Amino acid sequence: MARQIDVPVATASTTHLVLIPSYNPGPRVFETVNAARANWNPVWVVVDGSTDGSAVALAALAQDDPGLQVLILPRNRGKGAAVAHGARRAQLVGFTHVLTMDSDGQHPADHIEAFMRASTTDPAALVLGEPRFDASAPALRVRGRKISNWFANLWTLWAGIHDSLFGFRIYPIEPLLRVMRRQPWMRRFDFDVEVAVRLCWRGLRPQNIAAPVRYFRPEDGGVSHFNYWRDNVLLTWMHARLLAGFVLRLPMLLWRIVRT
Repeated sequence: MARQIDVPVATASTTHLVLIPSYNPGPRVFETVNAARANWNPVWVVVDGSTDGSAVALAALAQDDPGLQVLILPRNRGKGAAVAHGARRAQLVGFTHVLTMDSDGQHPADHIEAFMRASTTDPAALVLGEPRFDASAPALRVRGRKISNWFANLWTLWAGIHDSLFGFRIYPIEPLLRVMRRQPWMRRFDFDVEVAVRLCWRGLRPQNIAAPVRYFRPEDGGVSHFNYWRDNVLLTWMHARLLAGFVLRLPMLLWRIVRT
């Protein structure tokens, strides 16, 4: 059930906001939003074509909280598209950075402030969460992400991406949108990996910060839209694209290493 947080952060940042893409997230979305508001102001939610009624409930929360804004997309377009939509809107009103976090309660809202401090200290950095898994993490997914991480580091010649799939991270908006405008892909499950690689290609320096992650069972309100076959096909096609980009950029990447 939607519940307004008792003590939201009142002082609003004019440069950094929390951006939560959301698609049929289940009841934990309200805990997620309330926890984010307890740790940061402002918080924006992009409802990505949800059909579970969460858009109405979130909009009701926003009516009573000036630090919360809800953007509603009429149809599901994927996480990357939702992030790009929110980032474009944020840039139009003067924000320079967005911290993205999932709407299902997996990401630690109490780490928002530490990530924002790191980004404020080094605004040009790509601040990446480095997940610390507990016993709730599915073993297959923990093992599987190691493959994607290895390839992401190969495509960037080990520029410093410790985890390519963890969506709790901060993007500088301008280079994020520049990358998104040039690519018709990376709008769904392929977004997190590909955008990190392409931003490293553009010269952004990864800064990794450890953060806990939790997986909730369905009986505990957990919702997963991960489809093993569909999403692994997306990742395979994504890595094929990145291989082509890597070959074209290899001289530049080697030059950067020599120069440093």
